[in-house]
Amino acid sequence: MLVLGLGVQGHKRRDVAGPDCVGVVDPVNPDADYRSVQDVPLAAFDAALVCTPDGAKIEILTYLLSNGKHVLVEKPLLAGKAGDLEALQALSKAKNVTCYTAYNHRFEPHFVRMKQAIEDGMLGQVYRARMFYGNGTARLVRNSVWRDEGAGVLPDLGSHLLDTFLFWFGLPDTGFKMISANAFENKAPDHCVFGAVGKISLEAEMTLLSWRNHFTADIFAEKGSAHIRSLCKWGPSSFTLRDRKLPSGRPDEDTVTITQPDPTWHAEYAHFKELCKTGAGNISNDIWIEQELARLTHETKAMCP
Repeated sequence: MLVLGLGVQGHKRRDVAGPDCVGVVDPVNPDADYRSVQDVPLAAFDAALVCTPDGAKIEILTYLLSNGKHVLVEKPLLAGKAGDLEALQALSKAKNVTCYTAYNHRFEPHFVRMKQAIEDGMLGQVYRARMFYGNGTARLVRNSVWRDEGAGVLPDLGSHLLDTFLFWFGLPDTGFKMISANAFENKAPDHCVFGAVGKISLEAEMTLLSWRNHFTADIFAEKGSAHIRSLCKWGPSSFTLRDRKLPSGRPDEDTVTITQPDPTWHAEYAHFKELCKTGAGNISNDIWIEQELARLTHETKAMCP
């Protein structure tokens, strides 16, 4: 396993890969083994964990997939131009290798519980879902040489929320629209809200201005409601299921609270290794996410030039 990019994510991926890691590529970090992926002998690795800035991803993935290497790439995977993602999808299929974009929150225990509650029919018809994802990294982003640009927090955290909607509900029957976008402290937006009104009303809020890192999800439905508070990495994290009382009344309530280290990185890495056995991937999800983000980015620029 080769790691490309030795930043925050690259360090995490290298640690999780452990003895599987055969080397690290980074053009500037002195701790890296190689400066360019082309410097690495192709016989030395069969898969790569790509943790580079967004602008470099398409070229790197094209090189790796062309040479028959399985790839895990950090989210978001955005197209440099029309057709880029479709070309990567075709290339991965032609070479029978995995191209997998990492959305580790799918492996949060309460995200899995939420999906099960929806699919098992415990909630009945879902009416509305809303999510909030906030951290306090505004100053770190502003001081970065590459992160405080473009649509800012929208692709960074918004891509996670779009993928979570996809994980829980599948493709929505209508596209998302920006509700608000602001650049309170940064050059690029550091607070955004978008939503969609269709069979299910969906709303997502993301910010870099939440000084205590926090995540919430609330689903309101025919038979009750379900609620997530926090992620394991910021724990304790809780999942609450409420059973509606008719015609009205205080619902029965069941809450599961967990306090544990973040399990998602190891779980996702194991999932990726399983995918590599068959060449399966998730790039079709990226194509949809990229289309939604492109539309939302255009609307964001009008609100926050």
